[in-house]
Amino acid sequence: MERVWAPWRLKYVRSKKTAGCIFCETIRKRRDNLLVFKSRHSFAVLNLYPYNNGHILISPRRHVKSIEQLTDTEILDLMHSLKRAKKILDKELKPQGYNIGINLSGAAGAGITGHLHLHIVPRWKGDTNFMPVLAGTKVISQSLDELSRKLKRHVDAERN
Repeated sequence: MERVWAPWRLKYVRSKKTAGCIFCETIRKRRDNLLVFKSRHSFAVLNLYPYNNGHILISPRRHVKSIEQLTDTEILDLMHSLKRAKKILDKELKPQGYNIGINLSGAAGAGITGHLHLHIVPRWKGDTNFMPVLAGTKVISQSLDELSRKLKRHVDAERN
């Protein structure tokens, strides 16, 4: 059996798990290092388990499970947040493309089924290599803390 050493995960493994919704918990915290930005009705947060570097989750602030439960105002705000996240990722990571999507229900691949969220995943030609195919492992070359700091610089620049 092949092993990939990831000592930084020990902190997560040993941490006390939150019983509630991770999205609701994230928005309540004032200084979450994964939070990229908040808007009036939604927010963007780095995915703790990214498919690729820069993988952001965009979620309504209100705890809803399905698109039909959103108001028109919330849907518009969610789309504006998606657009804003893409612009920030364009500036910092300069990807060649994106996967953008919503997984509705566990059957569709949603890991968190109770709180609606969108995925925006930056992509580059050749970003899929032998590691996922042969080893079932994805290598992410930048820490979440470093990426968070860099993305927040762009959010701060928007305000100025």
